[in-house]
Amino acid sequence: MKQVVVTTTFLLSLILFLSSIANGHNITRILAQHPDFSTFNHYLTTTHLAGEINRRKTITILAIDNAAMSSILSKHLSIYTLKNVLSLHVLVDYFGAKKLHQISKGTTLVSSMFQATGAAVGTSGYVNITNLKGGKVGFAAEDNDELNSFYVKSIKEIPYDISVLQISHVLTSADAEAPTSGPSQVDLISTMAKQGCKAFSDLLRASKSALSTFQENIDSGLTVFCPTDNVVDGFVTRYKNLTDTQKVSLLLYHGIPVYQSLQMLKSNNGIMNTLATEGSNKKYDFTVQNDGEDVMLETKVVTATIVGTLIDQDPFVIYKINKVLLPRELFKAAPSAPAESPKPSKKKKKKVVDDDEADSPDAADAPEADVEDQTADDVNGAIGKNNGVGLVTLLVTLFMGLLVL
Repeated sequence: MKQVVVTTTFLLSLILFLSSIANGHNITRILAQHPDFSTFNHYLTTTHLAGEINRRKTITILAIDNAAMSSILSKHLSIYTLKNVLSLHVLVDYFGAKKLHQISKGTTLVSSMFQATGAAVGTSGYVNITNLKGGKVGFAAEDNDELNSFYVKSIKEIPYDISVLQISHVLTSADAEAPTSGPSQVDLISTMAKQGCKAFSDLLRASKSALSTFQENIDSGLTVFCPTDNVVDGFVTRYKNLTDTQKVSLLLYHGIPVYQSLQMLKSNNGIMNTLATEGSNKKYDFTVQNDGEDVMLETKVVTATIVGTLIDQDPFVIYKINKVLLPRELFKAAPSAPAESPKPSKKKKKKVVDDDEADSPDAADAPEADVEDQTADDVNGAIGKNNGVGLVTLLVTLFMGLLVL
């Protein structure tokens, strides 16, 4: 009987632990327990930073109390500029109170979410943390020479997952406080052209139908995958051989009608519908897969990899990719490798389509390869799996079984 009690206690503790892992952290709930940070908490939600924080791992929040927040609110910044300022207070590394006082060489530069999103100019999105004499720790934006804010106390620490620390003043940064356009005011074509995607932006500019669809989705949520210039230049001849309808479908295939941060793409593997899916009797979807830190987009014809971020301004983001996305609805699927046979076949070998022929526009409207019939459950996103919940369910079952004994 004693052994059963011990086992039951152990399993119950394990269930509670796994439940916390499955649920993850929630910055809104953490700060809600501290009324002195209600203003900071409110603007994390209003700027959509809270959701991004909750999706990330290994992160540190430099929280500002209500009194200190008044200094930045008095500047009457737009909500988009305020988001840049607050994102400077979200470090993409874990710093608990103990680690702050153990910084090697006394000082370090840490990337913030402002830097990670690509919105910062140069290294202005980095934060300088300096361990001063007497146990005092100072903070400053990289483009500010003066340590103008200091560590006050630890609010919440979940080791190596999330740390919420109070600092005395808002981190000031000329770059972060510079006027920022709202999503609908962003010039989609200009943004692409200036950052290595001019060739794709030219194709988009020439297609009024495709361009208007992209623009209409910016405010509600839009993720764009933009092939680099050299990739598009090598594809232009094939593109010109497509019909006007096929050109529009191909361009729309490079966008999804929902905001997907890089962290979201890494955690939500599965099928994604595209802008080309809506209004079509064909799927026009692709699969998102991860290989370590790399995010890949698989279309059954090609596999492209995200190689950079042009702009990330929730609810709008543009990624740079290393291949043109070729939908299987317009191009022949890449031939799969033949399975090894124990005995040589005496049958006549079938002709295998070479890569150039498979990817060429001549293959437009060609029959699809036999693939499993899959449909994205959510027109706006990916299908994900929560293995943590499965483990909890299994352990609950074992726990109940032991109670019956």
